[in-house]
Amino acid sequence: MVDRVDKIWMDGELVNWEDANVHILTHTLHYGVGAFEGIRSYRRTDGSSVIFRLEDHVQRLLDSCKIMGFECPFDLPTIADACMDLLRVNGLDEAYIRPLVFIGDGAMGLYANNPVRLAIIVWRWGAYLGDDALANGIRTKVSSFTRHHVNSSMVKGKIVGHYVNSILAKREAKAAGYDEALLLDHQGYVSEGSGENIFFAKNGMIQTPPFSSAILGGLTRDSVISIARDMGLRIKAQSFTRDELWLADEVFLTGTAAEVTPVVEVDNRTIGTGKPGEITLAIQQRFFEILRGENREYEHWMTEYRI
Repeated sequence: MVDRVDKIWMDGELVNWEDANVHILTHTLHYGVGAFEGIRSYRRTDGSSVIFRLEDHVQRLLDSCKIMGFECPFDLPTIADACMDLLRVNGLDEAYIRPLVFIGDGAMGLYANNPVRLAIIVWRWGAYLGDDALANGIRTKVSSFTRHHVNSSMVKGKIVGHYVNSILAKREAKAAGYDEALLLDHQGYVSEGSGENIFFAKNGMIQTPPFSSAILGGLTRDSVISIARDMGLRIKAQSFTRDELWLADEVFLTGTAAEVTPVVEVDNRTIGTGKPGEITLAIQQRFFEILRGENREYEHWMTEYRI
């Protein structure tokens, strides 16, 4: 359950939680045309609070709107400031931040020129797949559902309706007793998780699907690539098959919600030793050191705020 907070930001105003409502004819509710972001803020060990890659996330939100062919009514500085204001007014020293651009009510039908609206919600949210998942890893299943073709749905946008595909895959995996789903692209190559990017390591080489493939360009993915290279690890972006994944020494998922989550099983095949591997744990440790302020090499990723 989402923990209730006092205020939600809607169309430039702070409104009470119970008053943050929309009409049943809201266009996005019917047709899925909207864009959203998932952003996290963290409380660091020195007591300060930071938002991770705030401007990059907001820029991707605006990019998603452009991909969908509508214009967000607010610019990047306004949205970034609104995120910080909302954290302050709700007294959250760390939180999950969800901006949502959606098409409001008015006309119905596939082509409707209704007002474009923006809401931002914040709440406390722990590890997406659970604390045990971060420590001990998860079991995954390759889904029977295929990831979007790059020319049927514009895969570089974080689009509301795209996530029907992810939900179908996730439900299938959970019903079969797994923690998470992995999806293949239309050519049969491994694409990503239902809400995460994927990496694997074999003989010391880390591999991840290329940005040009049917994946969302995750900002955590981008950060992990930079971290791995700065640690002197070998890493490349290249397509790979599911059986390559079965034979990997290590597999892990990345995302704003999932952070860096080890995978210890794929399709009933044990990955490596069946425990999170050394490379995965080293990257995970470095990632959390950065977020908690114990490593200050990546301060350009951080936006500090005070409550």
